[in-house]
Amino acid sequence: MNKVRRIERIIALTKILSDMPGRLFSLGHFSNLFGAAKSTLSEDMVTIKESLQQFGLGTLETVSGAAGGVRFIPSRSEESINELLNELADKLAEPERIIQGGFLYMTDILFNPSLMVQIGEIFRKKLGHLNPDYIMTVETKGIPLALMTARAFDLPLVIVRQGSKVTEGPAVSINYVSGSSKRIQTMSLPRRAIQSGAKVLIIDDFMKAGGTARGMIDLAGEVGVEVVGTGVLVATVEPAKKLVEEYSALLILHDVDQYTKKIDIRPAAMALQAN
Repeated sequence: MNKVRRIERIIALTKILSDMPGRLFSLGHFSNLFGAAKSTLSEDMVTIKESLQQFGLGTLETVSGAAGGVRFIPSRSEESINELLNELADKLAEPERIIQGGFLYMTDILFNPSLMVQIGEIFRKKLGHLNPDYIMTVETKGIPLALMTARAFDLPLVIVRQGSKVTEGPAVSINYVSGSSKRIQTMSLPRRAIQSGAKVLIIDDFMKAGGTARGMIDLAGEVGVEVVGTGVLVATVEPAKKLVEEYSALLILHDVDQYTKKIDIRPAAMALQAN
């Protein structure tokens, strides 16, 4: 292997670490990869950490011990979070997004990879203290958001199905009542998808009355899993009393007027507060 210049090594290290946030890498791994001493790599890590923090792009976390190493923790600045959420609120307030029934068309936003990466990192910053073992969502529109949140946490994603799939083997199913439509529906979770005793963080795209989130919480209880938190991209201000007692929303939908084509959606106070 040709001798690697320091600037080349730093660029490569930054790329590897940022591509896999939360993944713990030993200095020995990088020493073998670049043919550099661990002391040299430690100096590289200091430079990378300082640069990331200077521009509000995240930080490097060092874990000591024989099984330790270094990992990238995405952490956007409060200023950039506020700017992103205000831009997203403006985009969602476009009159042509109104759908019959007072809902908003959000599919283009939810399936925008670069945007969902950023939202996932915001959830990582706001809810990282909950220390979940899994990220959980329900099919289908919330999957991109939940997947990018799982990426930011470096955790597996568990998808709750509307009904059951024979290809996923034995599953636990429950009936739940949709909070908005009051219809009885079924959701299921494959037994192999998650270990009993694990902690999960629920991530979903939209919450009105909270029936779907309540169903996931009840389903998690049936398989012996603890729900440590619920995060949603958009929650409606009404009904004020949700079927979920505690949740964290990034945006709050206050009103949709189908006649005047006015949409009142704003960043939630939780999202605007620094941790």
